[in-house]
Amino acid sequence: MSGQGEIRQGVDLGVNIAGLRLKNPVLSASGCFGYGEDMTDFFPPSQLGGILTKGLSLAPREGNKPPRIVETASGMLNAIGLNNVGVDAFIKDKMPFIRSLDDTACIANIFGTTAEDYAELARRLSEVPGVHALEMNISCPNVKAGGIEFGKDPQIAHKVVSLTRKATSLPLIVKLSPNVSDIVKMAQAAKDAGADAVSLINTLSGMAVDIHKKRPILSNTVGGLSGPAIKPIALWMVYQVCQKVDIPVIGIGGISNTTDALEFLMVGAKAVQIGTGAFIDPMVMPKVLDGIAQFLSSRGISRVEDWIGTIEPNG
Repeated sequence: MSGQGEIRQGVDLGVNIAGLRLKNPVLSASGCFGYGEDMTDFFPPSQLGGILTKGLSLAPREGNKPPRIVETASGMLNAIGLNNVGVDAFIKDKMPFIRSLDDTACIANIFGTTAEDYAELARRLSEVPGVHALEMNISCPNVKAGGIEFGKDPQIAHKVVSLTRKATSLPLIVKLSPNVSDIVKMAQAAKDAGADAVSLINTLSGMAVDIHKKRPILSNTVGGLSGPAIKPIALWMVYQVCQKVDIPVIGIGGISNTTDALEFLMVGAKAVQIGTGAFIDPMVMPKVLDGIAQFLSSRGISRVEDWIGTIEPNG
């Protein structure tokens, strides 16, 4: 990583998240971008400020049985079940491509069923050249063990984050669940346990039913709702955390165009992740990146950091 911000339209797009310098604030969301290679038919992943890998576990996982995706109004439900190649295959087979992506940061997303799983994953990945940061998924709503249990209770979240913090010197980002009563308490617990940043929100729990078969459509019954439908909730939660918790925030949730991304940055997010939007338009990420630069340039703003957190209160 050169640490240099990308210049587009005369705008410096570089942002700093807990010592990790990103050339621009547009990132792929974990679970929607594979391990980087999947999108090369559409655009070079090296255009992005960073890629979030598909969630990694200690051992490979097949995930849930199909059907595990269903379209909903302005979004989709997924119950993929965190299928992945496992950390060893990731290091051996996927990292060579990721290391070729110039100044694009690699943020490895990790999950486990015990606190010790997270710590072991952090330890292993910290030794891998080209991994620049870790994102802890303590908030996946579509697996039967681990994940959401860690993400709902501040004390449990503190324990798992604290143990993982001791296992790595890499920047540690904690991905938070919206399926809680107080997102600020969860973010504060993550900070107090040593998190360098938080990312939010993960998907909202939901279901879909088939009225003819009289059964849930997803084999797992419950899945995670993502897409434009959840953007107002995500924006509100990001705003609250940015106002009350003093660590960097990465905004996620329904970002589908430039305006969406600018809103998240304006309420205080240092960067944004785009996931479901890429299913609608695989070119959405480079389009958003160009759009941010054009918008700021048209207003004489020379650094994206001068836009971040500029929302003004009503009244």
